[in-house]
Amino acid sequence: MIDRRQFIAGTAGGIALAPAAGWSQETYPNRPVKLVVPFPPGGPTDIMGRTAAKAMGDALGQSFVVENKAGAGGNIGTDAVAKAAPDGYTLGLSAISSLAISPHLYDKLPFQVEKDLAPISLVGTTPCVIVVHPSAPFSDLKGLVAYAKANPGQLGYATSGIGTSNHLAAELLQSVAGIQLLNVPYKGSSQVVPDLLSGTVLMSMESSLATTLQHIRSGKLKALAVTSPARAQALPNVPTVAESGYPGFAVETWFGLIAPAATPPAIVQQLRDAWAKGAKSSDAVAAFDNISANLRVTTPQEFGAFIQAENTRWGGLIRQLGIKAG
Repeated sequence: MIDRRQFIAGTAGGIALAPAAGWSQETYPNRPVKLVVPFPPGGPTDIMGRTAAKAMGDALGQSFVVENKAGAGGNIGTDAVAKAAPDGYTLGLSAISSLAISPHLYDKLPFQVEKDLAPISLVGTTPCVIVVHPSAPFSDLKGLVAYAKANPGQLGYATSGIGTSNHLAAELLQSVAGIQLLNVPYKGSSQVVPDLLSGTVLMSMESSLATTLQHIRSGKLKALAVTSPARAQALPNVPTVAESGYPGFAVETWFGLIAPAATPPAIVQQLRDAWAKGAKSSDAVAAFDNISANLRVTTPQEFGAFIQAENTRWGGLIRQLGIKAG
């Protein structure tokens, strides 16, 4: 949940921000900086990464080059950042999946979030949206819950995989609503949407509004609720889950800039300030609006504290449900 109260100043616990020897602020950056995006080109995360790269490059007067290193739900690219030299020339745009969910989902990860990564800033958030095929026998969240209670375990909902943010958001909804749904895991949203449109699966908790927005607007899909604390700007007439009878319910998929641990704090601060400056540009605002994402800026300390809070939240739910991915 994105809560301003979580954005408190202070240290980021064990998330390292130790200095590296031999670095001079006056000389950084004096060559191109690589920004690893741990997802394929063209998707919302890639767009956020390229927007951040341009914004920081413009602010610092240096080229920021995006490298897509997809796989394992973002873990491969995040691991590449964790193992890079801590000199400010390799950064990453990682997400809730690698920074707050995977550490509790997998028995072994090749990196440790607190030990191996330094937070720079939160970059963006997107709400999950509960969407259904028009043939579904309900048109709002109240109707969905009533149907699910009358047909426990029979209403299938598509997710982009076990332990993904939309899967966990649906599990949280089931917990607070007292219902039992049937998870139908796919390998990604690109496979979910065609089956939703055909009615092969009636419902999905989509983690990216951008993937379904055009179909919602055309009437090919119905949006029942969004999971964010406030209504989505792109769907002002669609209520939140909290408004629909579950006060306090809030889940957002989030993305943020990271660096290898031991990256000098002054470099981390420079990068954060560059993003804060670039995030105000009309190009950055338009890019985020086009993918129905909320643009965010925090301090490194605030982002570190937020990562820790999200680990506590989702780690607890994963342990409670006994979910494991390997």
